Order: sequence, then C-alpha cells, then structure tokens
Amino acid sequence: MPTPLPKFILLIGASRGLGYAMAAEYLKRGWTVVGTVRGTARTPLHDLADTADNRLEIEHVDIVEPDQVAALRGRLAGRVFDVLFVNAGVTNNPAETIADVTTEEFTRVMVTNALSPMRVVEALQDLVSPTGTIGIMSSGQGSVSNNTVGLREVYRGSKAALNMFMRSYAARHAEDARAMVLMAPGWVRTDMGGPQGRLSIEESIPRLVDVLLSLQGSRGLQYLDYLGQTVPW
Repeated sequence: MPTPLPKFILLIGASRGLGYAMAAEYLKRGWTVVGTVRGTARTPLHDLADTADNRLEIEHVDIVEPDQVAALRGRLAGRVFDVLFVNAGVTNNPAETIADVTTEEFTRVMVTNALSPMRVVEALQDLVSPTGTIGIMSSGQGSVSNNTVGLREVYRGSKAALNMFMRSYAARHAEDARAMVLMAPGWVRTDMGGPQGRLSIEESIPRLVDVLLSLQGSRGLQYLDYLGQTVPW
C-alpha cells in the first residue's frame, strides 16, 4: 500500500485559542502546519512546535499590515498548501451599540475582522492547491437571518461584512474548483469567547476540522457550523 502524500495547511492566527487548537488537531492527524503569530514573543504555538517532529513551522504576520502580508507571501513563494485557513479576529465590548461605539473602535474591529482576512485570501490564494480549500473563521453571529436579539452589534456587523466580502470573492472566482468555506465554530470558551461559552475547545475544534476535511474535492462557497450544518446568511 503506497504511503499517503503529506498534507499541508497554512493557518493564519495560530498563537492561541481556536487557532492554536486547530494547529494541534491537524498535527494529531499527521498534517504539516505553517502557523502564524503576531510579534516576536514566545507563544503556546512555540511550545507545540518543540514537540511536533518538525511538522510545525512558525511564521510572523500582523494581518492588518499589508506590507507584512506581502512579505509573508514572498517568504512562502513556491510552497503549495492543501488548506489556507484565516483565523485571526478581535472583539470589542459586547454592550457597545452602533450608537455608542467610537469611530476608532468600529474601524479597528472592521479592519481586523472583515477587511484584513480578505486581503490575506487575495494575497495567498495562489499558494493553495487547485483542489484545495480556502477557509475563514466567521461566526454564527454573522448571520443576518439569525439575529433576533441584537447584542454584540459591532462584532456581528464585522462578521456579516466578512461573509459578504467572501461571497463576492467566490462570485469573482466562480470557475475555481477549490472549496471555500466560512466556518462558525460555535460559542467556545476562549479568551475571546469568554467563560460563558456553551462549548469547550475540545467539543468544537475536532469537529470543525472534520468538516474542513470533508470539503476536499467540493467546489464553491459554503457557510457552515462546526457540525457541518449550513448557517443561514
């Protein structure tokens, strides 16, 4: 029986939380991971790399800085990845409404959560195999249809904008054979999700990775949760 070919994922935003858990899960499944962190400080991802048998490479990029994204693209020239997944994102005070939020805070959240992930996809798309997967971490809170309670208005808006931009990207690449996906991981107990989250990382991320793996060979954009169920736009 032939040895399976190695699989490679480029994971943007892997220093902690969901991104770190995704890196660990892909390593567990035999993949090679290139994971990115911001800055030069040591992170849990560095500790994971120490035990990963050279299957975890760490790169540095702040996705809100276009020059850094371009430099990352240059360093990875010639590489081919089966999956590109963009996990980076921020939140704000969940009680802030559009009436309350400052222009500076609104801009920070929108640039980080909506504009910058799409700039990363545009810059790195040609590193992904023609039969690979391009994914971004969205949120169920980005669903316009499901918003019946308000709350977290700015964060919701940033994820809804991200979803719209990714739909525009998919429309522009309608002939692309690659799978594209916006993932909703559920409300997970992380530093960003907070202690009230309904799910542990262990309940969300392995299933989320199952969904990503199941998309190989499909084409077009889907908006899915960590169980593989379609989230309404």
